[in-house]
Amino acid sequence: MHHFDRIDGALQAEGVPLEALADAVGTPAYVYSSATLTRHYGLLAEAVAAHPSALGEALIAFAVKANSNLSVLATLARLGCGADTVSEGEIRRALKAGIPANRIVFSGVGKSDAELAFAIEAGVRQINVESAVELDRLIAVASSKDARPEIAIRVNPAVGAGGHARITTGGATDKFGVPADEAHALYARASLSPHVTPVGLACHIGSQITTLEPLESAFRALRTMTLELRAAGLSVTRLDLGGGLGVPYHGQSDLPSIEAYVAMAARVLDGLEVEAAFEPGRLLAANAGVLLSRVIQVNERGDGRRFLVLDAGMNDLMRPALYDAFHDLVPVRPRQGEARLYDLVGPICESTDVFARDRRLPPMQAGDLVAFMGAGAYGAVLASEYNSRPLVPEVLVDGERWAVVRKRPSYDEMWEREPRADWL
Repeated sequence: MHHFDRIDGALQAEGVPLEALADAVGTPAYVYSSATLTRHYGLLAEAVAAHPSALGEALIAFAVKANSNLSVLATLARLGCGADTVSEGEIRRALKAGIPANRIVFSGVGKSDAELAFAIEAGVRQINVESAVELDRLIAVASSKDARPEIAIRVNPAVGAGGHARITTGGATDKFGVPADEAHALYARASLSPHVTPVGLACHIGSQITTLEPLESAFRALRTMTLELRAAGLSVTRLDLGGGLGVPYHGQSDLPSIEAYVAMAARVLDGLEVEAAFEPGRLLAANAGVLLSRVIQVNERGDGRRFLVLDAGMNDLMRPALYDAFHDLVPVRPRQGEARLYDLVGPICESTDVFARDRRLPPMQAGDLVAFMGAGAYGAVLASEYNSRPLVPEVLVDGERWAVVRKRPSYDEMWEREPRADWL
């Protein structure tokens, strides 16, 4: 579901015409819907609340890497959402947006000592440890601060899943987490340290997962390990289930519902008496955003191929080049006439700056506005200034009001970040 609909033939974000936003802030630009963020969080929170005995006082922690805009985070924070973070910067963003430290989880395979120290000082809810060497470093950092942070061991259950090989994180060859056959010993070793308190297990097996079976396999692995650890006299009170449930980029109607996903988790965890954590990113944010772009020109070749050249490039929306990802492209105000096939391309000087091939669209002309749908997750966060193109601005809409929540930098502002060497 999303709140981008046609009114009088033109696409709007809630109560704001996208044409008006394009005139005001220019293109390309990301546009986010507060109502969609609120709706998606509410559906997940309601589903979780329906299973209190199995899931305990469950935490919903938004994966900040999906969309780290401060206003997006603040919107979710006001709803009670926590944060799943993977860097000091993301922890700082979550705190700045009003998310309490005790609702922040710190994950990541390569946390530096400085980042671990910051997480301890900030008082985050838990640190998810991903290797034996990280545990040793965390113990040393905590000892130097006379602290005892709560930790979870992130398990790699050898269950890899996701919409692309590059977004699979739970396979046996992936860099994330501790192999299941090593996690028991690591948990036991952590329990002997006076400088960390192991409270649970964590896993995250991938992103854009479109069936429940791999998720259930991973959750059952956590259940088995929990019972084994308890049988050895060790306490396990939390299970961090990660995120990864897919969204309908292609308009699919057969994806698992949020309710079915949570009910499956509750069924697997039933009787364990643990606090569950869910860490959605894409699930909450993807359909809450679009990338607004304008057609620069249409290049037609003698062989009949048409290139729809847009002012948005791969530096603005990296997912198609990085993951072969699909984004529906819709004209903001469609023209009448017979649909045609177009290759959707940007202005970047790279052969990979192609969003799609042979996409069927209404007749398109220079100046037409288009919107890449489902662009609220892993869009702006992956953007760069490649080809010295200014970063894309971000706009947040709430009903009939809107605000620029990240401005497009001027060229002078870009140059100011690069002081010239004093001998030049």
